[in-house]
Amino acid sequence: MNLIASDNFKIVIGLGKTGLACARFLQREGVRFAVVDSRQNPPGADELTAEMPEVPLTCGEFDAEFLCSADELYVSPGVAISDPAIQTAANKGVKLSGDIDLFCRNVSAPIIAITGSNAKSTVTTLVGEMAAEAGLNVGVCGNIGTPVLDMLEQPEKDIYVVELSSFQLETTNDLRAEVATVLNISPDHMDRYETIQDYYQAKHRIFRGARNAVVNRDDALTAPLLPKGVKVSAYHLGKPDLKLFGLLADSGEQFLSLGGDKILPISELKIRGKHNVANALASLALGKAAGLPLDAMVRALKKFPGLEHRCQWVSDFQGVSYFNDSKGTNVGATVAALIGLGDTLPSDARIVLIAGGVGKGADFSELGQPVSQYCREVVYIGEDGERLAAACGNVRTEAAMGMSEAVLKASKAAIDGDIVLLSPACASFDMFSGFPERGEKFVTAVRAL
Repeated sequence: MNLIASDNFKIVIGLGKTGLACARFLQREGVRFAVVDSRQNPPGADELTAEMPEVPLTCGEFDAEFLCSADELYVSPGVAISDPAIQTAANKGVKLSGDIDLFCRNVSAPIIAITGSNAKSTVTTLVGEMAAEAGLNVGVCGNIGTPVLDMLEQPEKDIYVVELSSFQLETTNDLRAEVATVLNISPDHMDRYETIQDYYQAKHRIFRGARNAVVNRDDALTAPLLPKGVKVSAYHLGKPDLKLFGLLADSGEQFLSLGGDKILPISELKIRGKHNVANALASLALGKAAGLPLDAMVRALKKFPGLEHRCQWVSDFQGVSYFNDSKGTNVGATVAALIGLGDTLPSDARIVLIAGGVGKGADFSELGQPVSQYCREVVYIGEDGERLAAACGNVRTEAAMGMSEAVLKASKAAIDGDIVLLSPACASFDMFSGFPERGEKFVTAVRAL
């Protein structure tokens, strides 16, 4: 390409939703830029060509020399910054950035920033509902579905609630959130990160410049090292200390509480399981740190039904409850679902787990203890299903060729009072277009019973 390097030449690396949103933003701002993608026919290429025919698009292996001609690279989350060509540019002083930095440079409203291995979307959505219930014009965006830069096409909101993945955080330098949290840390994306420490460090970039931090006291890996002046609040699933969110028991009922003050009995929550109680506490802590009124947050909690494919109740059939947790794409998510639902069961009831898919290099050994404690049987599917089953100890396991067969086998294994839970601990791309299709196939198979 014959573009001449300048102090204001940008390159967007990777198309798709994020790359296209970056391109549209840069076009609106009148910035000179190009787009590159390692794929020969990337998603969004047709839209880019139709909308911006003058913008150069190069597909195929990245050219390090060309990347070095830019002063800033906007790297899409699906592209690892460890790519040799990107690293060559970074070593030559080219700034690595992303859509989150662009967004933060162009908004003045406060941002509540949320990441974690699991429960990001549930907590992000719930905090957004709390802000709306408080009468604020709220923008819920980021990894949850709406690219942050698309929000800039609308009038500025009163507050933004932004879900962030570790991939997005790798290129986020200037977040400066009003409130930031890492909900939990468990091994995930080990096909992208060399060590759990690398993954941890990516997650903790969310605290850069934060004014308030919220910590999960039940997960030591969520506690950040922060400069003086940053306010820290916390929650956990135990009795709360002064100014800490937690649980208090009274007359056989457990209450969401702040210090010694009871807020809401957990029986009034529509979302089920201990992990969802933790999500409710996290949301309260985030909302309080952002200045949301408690009464509005409680109203939102009472209404919130949970999200599709995230421990979503599907049906009760012949005394068995069926739950769709297709979003459980890593081991930590499945462990959380097993504990969260398992602790609600009568002593003689168990879970029949449907799991398996693309393991992303994960170590399944963490499943052993909760599967042994809570499961009657594991029905396994997919590319790494057999390897997952091998980690399940002495619990009975059996293979299924597809979702319909898995649900049928699970229904036969379950007895009155049991739960059949789809929580795969794996990605879905060996058998499905994504976790939504996997969950929909599960729901269809359950209803066919």
